[in-house]
Amino acid sequence: MKPGGFWLHLTLLGASLPAVLGWVSPGTGRGRNTGVGESPAEESRSFEVTRKEGLSGHDGLPAPCGMKFCSRGSRCTLSRKTGQPECRCLEACRPSYVPVCGSDGRIYENHCELHRAACLLGKEIAVSHSKDCFLKGDRCTMADYARMKKVLLALQTRLQPPHVGDSGQDPASQQRLVVESLFKDLDADGDGHLGSSELAQHVPKERDPEEDFLGCSPGDLLRFDDYNKDGLLTLHELYTAFQVVQLSLAPEDRVSVATVTVGLSTVLTCAIHGALRPPIVWKRNGLALNFLDLEDINDFGEDDSLYLTKVTTVHIGNYTCHASGYEQLFQTHVLQVNVPPVIRVYPETQAQEPGVAASLRCHAEGIPMPRITWLKNGMDVSTQMSKQLSLLANGSELHIGSVRYEDTGAYTCIAKNEVGVDEDISSLFIEDSARKTLANILWREEGLGVGNVFYIFSDDGITILHPVDCEIQRHLKPTEKIFMSYEEICPRGAGGATQPCQWASAVNVRHRYIYVAQPALSRVLVVDVQAQKVLQSIGVDPLPAKLSYDKSHDQVWVLSWGNVHKSQPSLQVITEASTGQGQHLIRTPFAGMDNFFIPPTNLIINHIRFGFIFNKSDPAVHKVDLETLVPLKTIGLQRHGCLPQAMAHSHLGGYFFIQCRHDSLWPAAAPRQLLIDSVTDAVLGPNGHVTGAPHVSPDGRFVVSAAATGPQLHVQQITLRGQIQTLYDLQVGRRVADVAFQRSSTQGNQYYVYASLEAEPALLFLELSTGKTGLLKGLKEPPGPRRIVRDSGLFGQYLLTPARESLFLINGRQNALRCEVAGVKGGTTVVWVGEV
Repeated sequence: MKPGGFWLHLTLLGASLPAVLGWVSPGTGRGRNTGVGESPAEESRSFEVTRKEGLSGHDGLPAPCGMKFCSRGSRCTLSRKTGQPECRCLEACRPSYVPVCGSDGRIYENHCELHRAACLLGKEIAVSHSKDCFLKGDRCTMADYARMKKVLLALQTRLQPPHVGDSGQDPASQQRLVVESLFKDLDADGDGHLGSSELAQHVPKERDPEEDFLGCSPGDLLRFDDYNKDGLLTLHELYTAFQVVQLSLAPEDRVSVATVTVGLSTVLTCAIHGALRPPIVWKRNGLALNFLDLEDINDFGEDDSLYLTKVTTVHIGNYTCHASGYEQLFQTHVLQVNVPPVIRVYPETQAQEPGVAASLRCHAEGIPMPRITWLKNGMDVSTQMSKQLSLLANGSELHIGSVRYEDTGAYTCIAKNEVGVDEDISSLFIEDSARKTLANILWREEGLGVGNVFYIFSDDGITILHPVDCEIQRHLKPTEKIFMSYEEICPRGAGGATQPCQWASAVNVRHRYIYVAQPALSRVLVVDVQAQKVLQSIGVDPLPAKLSYDKSHDQVWVLSWGNVHKSQPSLQVITEASTGQGQHLIRTPFAGMDNFFIPPTNLIINHIRFGFIFNKSDPAVHKVDLETLVPLKTIGLQRHGCLPQAMAHSHLGGYFFIQCRHDSLWPAAAPRQLLIDSVTDAVLGPNGHVTGAPHVSPDGRFVVSAAATGPQLHVQQITLRGQIQTLYDLQVGRRVADVAFQRSSTQGNQYYVYASLEAEPALLFLELSTGKTGLLKGLKEPPGPRRIVRDSGLFGQYLLTPARESLFLINGRQNALRCEVAGVKGGTTVVWVGEV
């Protein structure tokens, strides 16, 4: 044999041997098409893997697979349905790291992974001997990977859109449904895990060129988001890959009640948890707090907790928290603020003769409502109850039917709740009228004789009326002189003729002085209550029309019209008002306003920082710092078509109530009240169906609104959790002109309401707790269309309302007419002065 013949036969043997052994399927030249430029060694390695994974031969190989030849990257298995042999892509390759470049530009860990990927993708991928892929690195960058995930979601949404019932869900919930649908489609064997073969088989057939994966493939989900590196993806890992947040909130945490004592700080912690939880958003009344830069809510901490510093009753209410973008899952924090009791007693000292009745009264405010007990000389009086000694109105009044000498003593009122206690003493002396003890002398010299009176500013000067005796205590005639300037109170006209006094507005300054405006004279008079004389006059801008006392800063605000057309309004402030002299008059920079509002103080709230100015033709209110007189911000009402006419405030929950008149651009329907949150200065929207002028009870718990367009009263209550609840609406026959609150003599912490009716010689009586109403008739015609009603302070039982030429006193405890005081004409400006 020729030397060349041996090699020829060997070559032929090598070519035919695989066919003889069954390694190559007839009609196919090779077990798998060799990639371009693939070396025999590489081919043999790939072939070896294929053979070992796909064939068992006669040592365990299923007989039908004995003649089935599969390409590299696949193996022969029996079909579960038909039982016939079929080729399936390899589920996994033996772990080895011999990186190789593919003709698709990707790097594979070894040749087996390359051929397996080609099988899974259904396209040819050859081994590339170029080193470009090593130099370029992985073609699937993080940016491309993020884009691929967006494309996968878009394709899945198109193929399997959310159910019709889910169309109203938020985007986050919809994305969650799409990811769940994608997982279900990928999980071919339904085992709850996604393997590389399942991911590689997911190649959507219909996609736009813009939806190309750009070098990435679904298999890259295992590379980037298989956090436990087990070669499988769970639904939770797929959630994480597509940033589907898994949030949880325990049912018992959905509503959390937090109680804090006034003046302290508190922390509200959100109980929403979950992997990849976005930042927490805190809201109050639907407004996000995180970016408002609030003075008292200014630190959200690293754990997204809500920090409130120096909590007050305006902070009462609901606060909600949710993960950003996931508002459907939220936690509600109900913030309750407890306030230690604050009490006042009346009278502090009294002297009575034997046999007459005596009452000692105690008013307490606090949250929760304080419980009142009485001690006499240190002994509990509840053990001494009798027909002569009784407790009324939930203990707020100690009544002695017929006093005796042994009733003399110091009676201590004690108010107590869960967070504190307060007490004060009311002294009672029993003595004959012929005797004057030192205590009686002191009691009379302390000035009680000049206190507890009404000051009525009428056409004929100033009338001082004592309601108990129903007598005029003193009358300051128009011709009387002003102490410091020696001017007349009401100067005579031309030729020395006497003319009626003109008054506009008056305020009580700490029961020491009364400031009253005289518009025609462009001045404000200061009345000394102790001396019962006009002390001085202060010149102000023309036509002063409205005064208001800012007790927190001891200043009187004066609004002047400038002229009869009200076209040049101005606002001035008289400082150090309670000194009675040496005051300063400051002109504020505010222009164009025609009304203002300063919230009142009470036993619980004794300091007010901010006020509001507004123009009744401008849909906005402007917040002002009362100390610096600097405007802070403008709160627009344009969206609600509201032209502000009047305001009221309750410290429970920090609500401002705004009476509105509709802008001419809006329909002429009755304008509803608006609510403003004093914590955020946000307009919360309409106050339900309520319209008209708001009036808030002294303790801030009740809101009575007189409808502007009809004879109706709206009565609401603000709970200790800051919720506004409608109690009832009343039809009252005539439009309400004015409202006054009178404390109930039978129920503690309850009120009666007295309302004057336009052009009606009667007063409406309303018991707030029951809604019971009545009319006090026979009051004669009012001096104008809007009859005023004035109460007599914290412990007062009398109310005053003027007629054209007289005054009417009403006994609020008995709900009856006390008396008529004749000879007082035009007494439409009235001030009550309590104990001096």
